[in-house]
This record gives sequence, structure tokens and C-alpha cells, in this order.
Amino acid sequence: MFERRHRAALLSLLVVTAAVGPAAAAVAGGDDASAKAQGDAYAGTHVGFDATSTAIVDYRVNDEPVLERVAVQSRSKTESDAGLDVGIDLTAATDLVGAAVSVDARTETNASLRTDSGATLVAHDTDRGDLVVAAGESGQYVSIDVNDSASVENASDQRVVVTTENGTTGTFIVAGNGSVAATDGNVSASVDEDSRLVFRTYPDGRDAADERQEALIANGTATAEVYVLADENGENASDRRAEVVNYGGTTTVDVTESSNGTVEMTAERSTHDGTVVITSVSDAAANGSENLTVTVDGEAAAEASSYSDLRAATNGGETSKYLVRQSTSGEASADVLVAVNHFSERSITVEDAQQTDGTETTTETESTTETDAGSDETSTTGGTTTSGSGPGFGLGAALAALLAGATLLVGRR
Repeated sequence: MFERRHRAALLSLLVVTAAVGPAAAAVAGGDDASAKAQGDAYAGTHVGFDATSTAIVDYRVNDEPVLERVAVQSRSKTESDAGLDVGIDLTAATDLVGAAVSVDARTETNASLRTDSGATLVAHDTDRGDLVVAAGESGQYVSIDVNDSASVENASDQRVVVTTENGTTGTFIVAGNGSVAATDGNVSASVDEDSRLVFRTYPDGRDAADERQEALIANGTATAEVYVLADENGENASDRRAEVVNYGGTTTVDVTESSNGTVEMTAERSTHDGTVVITSVSDAAANGSENLTVTVDGEAAAEASSYSDLRAATNGGETSKYLVRQSTSGEASADVLVAVNHFSERSITVEDAQQTDGTETTTETESTTETDAGSDETSTTGGTTTSGSGPGFGLGAALAALLAGATLLVGRR
């Protein structure tokens, strides 16, 4: 159990955004049997997939196949092909003919793809295997084939739960406006413009805390997440890497540098509304339980008693708040959620309260994620060097080491 002081810990900013619009349906189509294969499109530490000219195929998380096929097509194209002026039922989206798709960029921590329909797909190399489909400027239909042995269950009109034969659970979440449904043993979704379809897995099972976080993503309270992971390619066992997953648009996150277990960030938004932060710290990156200290504009953040308390803090609360939850999912040992109560420009400092004398941690990291509601572009770069001689490099130090001395710019355009 973590000891916490009333100073704030913020490692990534999740901006509250929500687009309003009607949910629509999908359309029947063909298959990808004749599509030109692009081969092994991406192979990361946790995530790998292949691609055809019209779909992502064989999506794997921690070496387990979880999705057979993911295809995306614009509403206007699919409805025109079906000879309809309005959307049809989602059950018709099962074998959607996907728009042409190509790999746009690959990094150590993610791969992004673009479709001719205007959508962007980003696969994040995290232990949860996050896959985000951003609709862009027009509504999209998404057709997902799961493995024959998997079970599919509707959790709500914005969430569908998939369970593989090996017991891995994954959830599809509509972040923003749209709908998703289990259809004939597979999954179909209709996603409004500027909204997203999010897929995240839970190798060790999905618990109540995971469900609450999904709700924050679905209702627009949480629209980005930072994963702090051990860098298996690093020269030192203490090397860290960070990956930012965007669940909403019009967000810029810039991570730079720090030293001695301190992270400094600046958050800026054009609106006054508050936001919640989700930070997932891997078991390998956090070797113990140490104090986290967090300040927002030099003032201590209060400890929240519940997720509802976090949401209340973002709605003009008197003070920013934070919540720490132990996690049973994959490599994540803890999730740190921080609710910043309001915005113009805020200064946030994260420190390891038990930083040992004689221990020096210096990290140079640059991790930038930019998402524009119009272009839905995402880019992330990162690199970390860490050294230390003192004992107990725990959660607080792990967070600080990865996003050391960081500057986060979160701007809503």
C-alpha cells in the first residue's frame, strides 16, 4: 500500500473533451481475401500485428492473438454503397469492406496507420495493447472479427467485452459519441466525427477499478493515459520508457527532462474545465512502495476518496485531487489518477518524497503526443538514462525517472 502526502503527482494529462452527435450504423461488405498483404506491419515488446491493404489482421497482445481483423470505412461510403440515405443497423457491419489502409509511422512505442476514409489507427506498445481508432472529420464504421473461440458480450451501448479462450479480457470503448455492439459473435461500431473507438486488454482479468476507468474514458473525463514501462532495450535495468495514449482530441503532451526524482510540468488549455490524469506504472518500473508527492501551482492536491470525488474535482472543485489504485492487469502495478480542478495554465510538480540522500537520478526524456481533432495525428518520441546508488527505487522514483523533469503542454485548440 502506498503512503501518500498531500502534494500532487501528475505524469500525464487527460483532457476532458466530448463531441456531440448521433450514433449511426454499419454496412455489410466483402472480405480481404484478395487484398495485398503488407506483412508484419509492427512487432513491439507487447503488441504485434500484420496488415492487408484494407485491414489490420492478427492483432496480438503479449504474444496472444486477440483480434483477427479490424476494418474501417466512412459512413458516407458504406451507406452510399448500400443505397441508403441513413445509417443501418450495426449487425450489418460484420463483414465491412474496409477503406484502403497503410502504415504511416512506426516508433519504439507505437505504430500509426491511416485510411482513405480519413480515420487514424494507433497501436500502442503497452502491456494492455491499446488500439485507438480516431474517426477524424467524418463518422466511421468499424468492423472487428474476434477469434472463433472468443466470447463477446455487450456491457452497454458504448462498451463491449471480449474474452479469449485463454482468459484474456479486452474491452471496446466508444470515447465520445457513437455506439458499439456484439454482432454475430464479432464486434461492430459506429463512431461519430472527432470521437474514438478504444480497445484495451487485461491479461490478468478485468476488475471493478478497470471498469471505472473505462467509464471515465467513455464519458470524456479521461482522454489520455501515460504508461511508464521498463525499457527492455535499455542499457540499464532501471531504464524507463513512456507512451501516451490519447482518448480525446485537441491535446498536446510534451515531456522533456528532470533530475533527482522530480518531474516538472506545465499544462495549458484554452478552456477553464478541469481534467483527470491516468498514469499506469509497470511492475518492472516500480519495485516498491514509496511516497508520491504532487503539487499543482505549488499547492498540495488532496487525496480523493473515490472516482466520483475525482470527477467532482474536475468540475470546478476547490482543489485538485488524486487517487492511487493497485492494479491486477498485466505488468501494471499501480494506476495514479490525478484530477486537476481547473485550467488556464497550471504548473505541476511530481517528486519522490523518499528520495535517498546520495542517490542521483538524471533522465533526459522527450515524449511528445499531439492530437488535433482535424488531423488526428499522434507522434511520440522518447529516451531515458538513469543512474543511482541508493536503495529502494520504488513507484515514486520510477515515475520521476521516466518522465523526469518533464514539461507537459496540454493545449485545447
